[in-house]
Order: sequence, then structure tokens, then C-alpha cells
Amino acid sequence: MNRSEAGRLFILDTNVLMHDPTSIFRFQEHDVCLPMVVLEELDAAKKGLSEVSRNVRQVSRFLDELLSHTAGSAIEEGLPLKSTSFKGEGGQASGRLFFQTLAVAHELPVSLAGNKPDNHILSAAIALQKERPHSHITIVSKDINLRIKATALGISAEDYSTDQVLDDVNLLHTGYLQLNDDFWDRHSQKLDSWQEQGRSFYRLHGPDTADWYPGLCIYLEQDNFEAIVRSCEGQQAVIETLTDYRHSSHSVWGINALNREQNFALNLLMDPELDFVTLLGMAGSGKTLLTLAAGLAQTLDDDRFREIIMTRATVPVGEDIGFLPGTEEEKMTPWMGALMDNLEVL
Repeated sequence: MNRSEAGRLFILDTNVLMHDPTSIFRFQEHDVCLPMVVLEELDAAKKGLSEVSRNVRQVSRFLDELLSHTAGSAIEEGLPLKSTSFKGEGGQASGRLFFQTLAVAHELPVSLAGNKPDNHILSAAIALQKERPHSHITIVSKDINLRIKATALGISAEDYSTDQVLDDVNLLHTGYLQLNDDFWDRHSQKLDSWQEQGRSFYRLHGPDTADWYPGLCIYLEQDNFEAIVRSCEGQQAVIETLTDYRHSSHSVWGINALNREQNFALNLLMDPELDFVTLLGMAGSGKTLLTLAAGLAQTLDDDRFREIIMTRATVPVGEDIGFLPGTEEEKMTPWMGALMDNLEVL
């Protein structure tokens, strides 16, 4: 690699390409480098019917298209990423793609633990730091252990998140809203309330309702009041009080909500007027357990549905575990573990 201009150079780990085959085009004007060990791992993973294998084969097609537009002697100068037909949301990438064409000396601590491919990537990064002292070298990997080791060695490392719909997941709406303490005072002049089949409804008028939408959960901390927005029109909204699934008398297949967020989730999951519910939360927050409990209750107890279909993404984390005995479809069995564990609880 002879190019020594200032700028950023991103070294991609194999798992990034397996996750997103278009990742080499996602770094705009910056350069991208693929160590030789990454090419070897891609070659070993190209066979099969899995999503990972299909992504690897797509990477190979991109690389073949890039090489077809470049003479062999120009590879060390970098392949112009804009020479392909691929065009991302931000337009064509204007950087260059480099390959590790020469062996590098391993300048890592002798006692450094970890697998051999990771250490090859770290060695390549150290070599590039010396070769391009004016460039900012960054390893991009979805392997948190590799990122930790790179940081410990003074190498910049980042997770790959370019494919996220939002750059900051904190921008996602929580699905619920806390009302001000004086909410009832400000809306008492135009307030209608009624009951219908044991359900309590309120019709509110005021500017606070302008940004509401059907399905939004609202609450008042001081009154322990929790409700869901049923309809909105201008500055008028109809809300319905929620069932308190934290109380033992309102359990769902023996499951009770432990906090306000879980109570909101169970109300949404048990609501026949909602066709689609998305739950977002940290691991262990109860998403799978609550969903399965609601599904079982409405299918087996309420006869609202005929069957439950459970699916789960089978995107590998780190190295693929390979095939289990039987057909390739059985390869998804480990990823169903969380569902089976929750079914046992229920």
C-alpha cells in the first residue's frame, strides 16, 4: 500500500462484510482496507444456503467488479470504490479499497490471548499506522473482544452501525408519555367521561393532545393514572384507562407486570384493536416472556387466534457454529433457546 495521504482508513473485520456486503461502500470519501486473513475467511464461508454465505458471495461479486476496472499493477494504489454500479443512499463512495498485499511482522505482545485471525488484523493495523503516520487508522468490527484488544493496543476501533435506520437509537420514541402534574386542571373545562362494557373513556380538548397518536400510552405519576390514546383529531383525543397487570388478579398466563413499562407492553399485546406491536428493550427486560404469555392467553384461553408463529433472526455472532446433525434448517435450533426457555417458565 503506497498511498500515504492524510485522512481516515478503515480496516474491516470479516463479520462486518458478512453482516452487510455493501459495507465497503459505506465510508463515503474515506479509504477501506481488507487484510489478507479477511479474504481467507470470506473464501471459507462462501459455500452454503445461509444468509451469511449469500452475503459473502455478494462481497465476492463486488470485489470482482472492482478488480475488473483496474489493472493489476494499480492494486497497490487502491481500487476506486466509485468504479462500481453500486450507489448507496449518500451517493457513490469516493475513497479507495486496499488489500494487504505484503506479509507484516507480528508486533503484538507474546502473551496476547485470542484467536489467530484477530491478531492478524491487529498486526495489519499496527503496520498501517507506521506506513501511514498521517492517517487515522480504525478497525471496524462487530466483535466487541477485538475492539477491546485494539483499544488496549492504542488502535482506534468502532462497531459497525452504518446500516442502522437511526444513527442514535435514543431518537426512537419510547411509545409512552408522562403528563404534567397540572394536566387535569388544564383540561377539566372540556372533559367528557363515560364507561362502555366495563371500560372507562375520556374525551379531552386542548393543545397538549396535538402531538398524540393512537396507541400512545400516557401516565400521571402522582395519580397512578395510566391510559392509552384511542383516537386523535386536531386538539381532541379519546383515551381509555389501562388494565393494571401488576395486580395478581390480572395476570396473563401467570405472568404479572413488574413495572410501568411492562404493564404498557402487556396492555398493548393483549389489545385486540392493535394489529402490530413492536417492543424494544435491553436483554432480560421481559420482551419475549410477555409476548409469549399474551400470545398463549389469546390463542388457548380466548380463542382469538388459531395458531402462534414464532420466528427469530439467525444472524451469527462471531464465528458460525456450523451445522448440527440433520438438515441445514436445524441449524437455527440454538437461536430458539430463548423462546424455549420462556415457554418452560410459562
